[in-house]
Amino acid sequence: MTDAFVELTCRCGKVQLEVIGKPIISVECLCADCQKAGAVFQALPDAPQVLDANAATRFILYRKDRVRRTQGQSWLREHRLSSTSKTRRVVATCCNTPVFLEFTNGHWLSLYGGLWDPATLPTLETRTMTRDRPPGVELPDDVPNPRTHTWSFVARLLRAWVAMGFRAPKVDFVTGALDASSAR
Repeated sequence: MTDAFVELTCRCGKVQLEVIGKPIISVECLCADCQKAGAVFQALPDAPQVLDANAATRFILYRKDRVRRTQGQSWLREHRLSSTSKTRRVVATCCNTPVFLEFTNGHWLSLYGGLWDPATLPTLETRTMTRDRPPGVELPDDVPNPRTHTWSFVARLLRAWVAMGFRAPKVDFVTGALDASSAR
């Protein structure tokens, strides 16, 4: 593992993160929840595109202990698809840039690919949850397109958790809930 870090920012630069080392995996997710959340985020004023032409959301997964917020905590807000959801998606409200998805009891963060400059975005390794893709969407065969999460995907998450000593650090730098009512 390299100790190199990458600085990531929202579109306007007010929110900054650092990620250290190599990601766990680089994916596109086509699950129904990511499609719903992507539609909400894209409808926010001046928001960037989240879903690609196939309704996929690009994520780069990192261990929580390898992600650090360096600036802009006051702009971060969470969005949950339901009040009981264990999954929260975090947006930088200064420019409505999606920042990360967190399984609150998990040990990793799924950082939105839009935080990277396209030239430095980690190479796509797989798509996941393709069973939920919209009708008529034909996916390219440039990477694996499994219907659900594969054993290989789960094994990478497990290896990362083992390397962390089975810890699941808390992400405590999100300051409130997203007001998605401003979505068009």
